Amino acid sequence: MELSVLPGAGATVVTAAGDLDIATSDELRRYLHAVLDEHDSELYVDVAAVQFIDSSGLGVLVSIYQRLVGRGQRLTLISPHERLLRTFRLTALDQIFTILPALPAGPAAA
Repeated sequence: MELSVLPGAGATVVTAAGDLDIATSDELRRYLHAVLDEHDSELYVDVAAVQFIDSSGLGVLVSIYQRLVGRGQRLTLISPHERLLRTFRLTALDQIFTILPALPAGPAAA
């Protein structure tokens, strides 16, 4: 798994690549919590290059979502491919996460 962050005014974009599974979920959790500790902004996670996500990866995203909701913010997932979208639909997580096909112009320019 590869992770990178692009902070901006009002929004932070984290790009994830590879598998988000039991082998990488602790790393993902630590990384995202560190990003939230450092940046008090909306969080966008670009998952276009994520090949696979299992229940531990989903659990990390849910815990990050809960933390953000507690701060009055939201978690937005960007560019999931059809396999990930199917997983989000089957688990009803598409009902709680904001899922967009592309990064909006505002956060990208921030």
